[in-house]
Amino acid sequence: MATTPTVQEMLKRTARFKELKPHKAAFLDHVYAKNVRDIFNIIGRGVAEDLGGPQPEITAVDGFNVQMAGCKPGHGNGLHSHVTVETFLSLQGRWAVRWGDRAENEIILEQFDLISVPPGVMRCFENIGTEYGYLMAILGGTDPGRLTWHPQLLRDAKENGWELDAKGDITKEGRTVKG
Repeated sequence: MATTPTVQEMLKRTARFKELKPHKAAFLDHVYAKNVRDIFNIIGRGVAEDLGGPQPEITAVDGFNVQMAGCKPGHGNGLHSHVTVETFLSLQGRWAVRWGDRAENEIILEQFDLISVPPGVMRCFENIGTEYGYLMAILGGTDPGRLTWHPQLLRDAKENGWELDAKGDITKEGRTVKG
């Protein structure tokens, strides 16, 4: 039987929305203006590529990581894959979740709809609503690994001076990006 945690211990496992600090440049796909978004690491670091950004609210990672994206209409993220399952939950707004090597498949999520994308499948999302929206992402595993970006995104990033260093963190013209 587990020991019952104290209130103080449980406060370390609590994230308050009003206190969340967003990453502004957490991923290499920010090379595209339409991929500018706020990333909130809620449980664990997730797969963020910017170690200089805000730390997660909850550092006790028990088998999954939770991030939240917030962005304006027409914004989203770049085509990528993970070695783990990634589940998206629409908290606010309408979201197109696309998958396939060319993002050729699509399902629209309304508020509180959820989709689970299998490991290794290229995927991306876009806020197709009319207002700023929030999409929660839950990544399987205590360590969800790193992103695998679509080859075209990597080429475009490199042409604009953006790359990932040997540790997998973002660099711009050879300097580590701090978000």
